[in-house]
Amino acid sequence: MRSLKIYPAGVTFRPDNARVLIRPFIPADPARVVNIIGRALALTEEETEEHLAAVTDEFAGRHSDIRATWRRHFERVKPHVFSSRPLSETRQLYIGALFSGEYSLESAALFNPSMVPHPDQSGLAEGELRFILSLRATGEGHISSIEFRSGIIRADHTVMVDEPSRFVSAPELNPNPTYRKRIFLHKLMEMGFENDWSTEVMKSLGGSFTLSELEAAMQRAAQESGPMPREIQRTMECVRWLAESNYEIHFSPSVSITERIIFPVSSNESNGMEDARFVRFVEEDGSAIYYATYTAYNGRAILPQLLETTDFLNFRAVTLNGRAVQNKGMAFFPRRIQGRYLMISRQDDENLFLMSSDNPHFWSDPKLLRKPGEAWESVKIGNCGSPLETEAGWLVITHGVGAMRKYCIGAMLLDLEDPSKVIGHLKEPLLSPKGSEREGYVPNVVYTCGALLHRGRLILPYGLSDTACTIVTLELDDLLALLKVC
Repeated sequence: MRSLKIYPAGVTFRPDNARVLIRPFIPADPARVVNIIGRALALTEEETEEHLAAVTDEFAGRHSDIRATWRRHFERVKPHVFSSRPLSETRQLYIGALFSGEYSLESAALFNPSMVPHPDQSGLAEGELRFILSLRATGEGHISSIEFRSGIIRADHTVMVDEPSRFVSAPELNPNPTYRKRIFLHKLMEMGFENDWSTEVMKSLGGSFTLSELEAAMQRAAQESGPMPREIQRTMECVRWLAESNYEIHFSPSVSITERIIFPVSSNESNGMEDARFVRFVEEDGSAIYYATYTAYNGRAILPQLLETTDFLNFRAVTLNGRAVQNKGMAFFPRRIQGRYLMISRQDDENLFLMSSDNPHFWSDPKLLRKPGEAWESVKIGNCGSPLETEAGWLVITHGVGAMRKYCIGAMLLDLEDPSKVIGHLKEPLLSPKGSEREGYVPNVVYTCGALLHRGRLILPYGLSDTACTIVTLELDDLLALLKVC
C-alpha cells in the first residue's frame, strides 16, 4: 500500500497435533456403558492393576494430571455400576480410562487471533506491554475451541512470545452457577416461552438465583400444575437449555495461561466456539473487565454469545439478547460513549452496523454504518475486532470479501465523539493473502479478531488461510494519515 510500511514481527503460530485434551468417550447407549463396565468388573484386582499401569505408562506423560480426569469420568458413569461391592481406587481409575479419549485441539488449524493487554503488567521494563493472545483452535470434526498465548511487546516493538505449555487443561465447570433474573427472563420472552407457567417459576426466584434454586422452582411448579401439557414440557426444556447456555468455568491459578483451553460446554456450541473477539473494557469508574463476543455453533445454527472475565481464570458465558443479536462478528467498543455501550455488528451478512445500548447484554435497533464500496470488499464487509481509540478517531480494522471468496484486511476511521460518522476508509487492502499465505484449510484468507496499539504502532496479529497466524506492526500515524484522505 502506498507510503505504508508493514513490519513482520517474525512470529508464527502453527498448529501442534501433540497438544491433546482428554474428553469423555461415553457411548450414548446405556446398554453399551453397562457392557464396558461389566468387562472391567470381571477382571481380577491384579489384572486391573496391570491394565491401569499399562495405560498410565502410555498416556500419563502427555497430561498434567491424568488420574484426576479419569476420576471425573468414572463419576459420570458411576450410576451404571451394577456391583454392590466397593470398588478399589485402581478399578475406578481404570473404568474412568475406559471412558476417556484424547482430542487433538489444533489438528486442523490455529488461527483468527485477538490481542489484548494482560491483566498483570507487573515486573516490566519501561515501555513494555504484556499481552494475551486468544486463538481459534480447530480439531477433529471441525470443532473449534479457544486457546491462549502470552508475551511481551518491547519498547522497540519487538514481539516476544512465551513458550506454550506442552499440556492443555480444561476448566472446571461450576455445577451450580448464578443467573441474573432480568437477563434470563428477557431471553425467555425473546424466544417465545413467556407463559403463565414460566411466569410463576420466575416470580418465585430472587433478582439473582442459582441453578439448584431454578430446578427446585420448576419442580414445585410442575407438582402444582399436575399433568403437564406439551407446551409446558417444551417450556421446561427451553429453560434448562437456557440455563445450560449460561455457565461459569474456572481455571486453577497453577495452570499457566497457555495451558488453558475453553472447549465447548453447552449444546448450542457443541460444534464450536468460533472467532472470539476480546476487548479490555474500562468502565467509567476505572474498573476493567474483558468481554469476548464469539459465535456458538451447534452444527446447524449459529448463536452470538458473550464471555466475561477479569483475570482469565474465571469466565462467565452468557447469551446475548435483543432483536439485533444476529449473524457473526459483533465487537464491543472498549469504553462507554456518552454513557452508552457501543458495538460494531453485521446483522445482514453484508454491511457494517453500529449498535448502542445501556446494557452490554441487550442489543436492538442497529444503524447502518457502511456498505461495501471497493472491489476487494464487493461481496461483504465486517469488522476484525474491537475499535481502537486514537486522537484522530476510532480505528476499526475491517475485512472485505471479494471475487473468488478472497478475504482481505482493511481499515476505517470513525469520529471519536460520534462513531456513526465515518471519517474515511482504505481504498486498497491493508493486507491481502499472497504467496504461501493463500494456501491453507480455507484458501485465500487473511483475517484477525483484534489488534492493539502500543507506543505509536498498530500491533496486528492475523490468521493465514484458516491454518496458522502471524503478527505484523505498522506506524499508526502513517495509517491514520491515509484514512484521513480516503
